[in-house]
Amino acid sequence: MSEVLVLVDHVDGNVQKSTFELLAIAQQSGEPVAVFVGSDDQAQNAAAPLGQYGATKVLVASDPALNEYLVAPKAELLAQLISERQPAGVLVSSTAEGKEIAGRTAIKSGSGVITDAVEVEADFTATQSVFAGAYTVTGKVTKGTPIVAVKPNSVSPVEAGAQAAVEAVNFTASDAAKTARIVSVEEKPSSGRPNLTEAPIVVSGGRGTGGDFGPVEALADSLGAAVGASRAAVDAGWYPHSSQVGQTGKVVSPQLYVAAGISGAIQHRAGMQTSKNIVAVNKDAEAPIFELADYGVVGDLFNVLPQATEAINARK
Repeated sequence: MSEVLVLVDHVDGNVQKSTFELLAIAQQSGEPVAVFVGSDDQAQNAAAPLGQYGATKVLVASDPALNEYLVAPKAELLAQLISERQPAGVLVSSTAEGKEIAGRTAIKSGSGVITDAVEVEADFTATQSVFAGAYTVTGKVTKGTPIVAVKPNSVSPVEAGAQAAVEAVNFTASDAAKTARIVSVEEKPSSGRPNLTEAPIVVSGGRGTGGDFGPVEALADSLGAAVGASRAAVDAGWYPHSSQVGQTGKVVSPQLYVAAGISGAIQHRAGMQTSKNIVAVNKDAEAPIFELADYGVVGDLFNVLPQATEAINARK
């Protein structure tokens, strides 16, 4: 059975849920092999959860350049592994960094690449949203090793109960890859809420909030959800840019997306319309967001959201 390489997304050894989702896809296509960038100690700690969700091996690359420089060394690492191990495919998370790594790896290995996939079949045929989410297409890599970047929350993790063997990888980044050094790292203040791109539930606010995100945050906290914002709200300075959902912000695909006071312009729709269930709250019954929503409430979010929050809390 051919290997399927999965680039591990982790924070100091704590593996992100998106990686477990990639391992679920890998299980249907071959032997899941995790590629871990970090120290040996971190990899040893991560081996247990990675094995639990299907990885049979954890390939550890510890060259300091992989974390001291931007994505180029990681792309070199994956290209080297493709050459050495001839895997059936490579899976990465479809984040800003993941997509750049996928593209660079594809060029270095002479392979095709698909990004923003929401479904991947056993033969690496992938379904994705294109043209700002206006169309859904199915595609398949026809040259080299398929490299697919998959949106978080596209599939559910599948426990396999495997034991992953940790194996060191002999890798040294080239000088050509050491052109953009990371000079500082600042920890983002914790909000106590899930990561926006990985959260199973997202509650977003837009121009209709008038700058008051209190009801949006209260509903999000009652649901254990992440908080997002439209471009209009972010550009007005009402919410941080790191929370922007849309074509020029974060692309999310949660199980539930609540759009409060958001008109539904194409820029925003491109960042959330692959969500499994969409609920819209807007005073304007003609707002474009209702064309996309599974459930819609025509009303003032300052009346609707507090009632929803109260009802949810009452059921806990």
